[in-house]
Amino acid sequence: MSKIYTKSGDQGETSLASGKRLSKHDALIEAYGTVDELNSFVGDLMATCSIASINEELSAVQYILFNIGSELARDGVVNDNYPEMKASDVNSLELWIDHYTESLEPMTAFILPSGSPTISKAHICRTVCRRVERRVLAVDRDVDSRDLILMYLNRLSDYFFTLARYFAHIEGVKQSLWNAK
Repeated sequence: MSKIYTKSGDQGETSLASGKRLSKHDALIEAYGTVDELNSFVGDLMATCSIASINEELSAVQYILFNIGSELARDGVVNDNYPEMKASDVNSLELWIDHYTESLEPMTAFILPSGSPTISKAHICRTVCRRVERRVLAVDRDVDSRDLILMYLNRLSDYFFTLARYFAHIEGVKQSLWNAK
């Protein structure tokens, strides 16, 4: 039987996929740990979404998020066994955003994150995605596709925002708007 625990992190360090050991509070560990957190929230959104085509998109997002985490964990070490980010990943997000936006009214005010469990979970994914973006920016290391990762994360937060609006539209939920008075 293989055990899940290794005890190698008991002193506050962890190993990267590259074999290098770092403190668990290192910016790189924080970045890919937050990617993992977002991936879990995407799974939670999938659990409440009953639209198969959206769940297929979210499943693809989960796969790419795992790729991003693995790329960060390699810390610049090239390994052909791991998938790389592609511009087509960003393009897919843009196509999905455009598709859902077609059925939505133009925005006239800021939207408060509420309305239903599915809407709220999409907003949680959006805000955690923004945190991932900030954490990746804080990593001061040479990651080959960092620019593409940042572009993907930026579009991904827009995708979650658009999904929240789309869920409100199809659920017939009136969005709460922020009134700056």
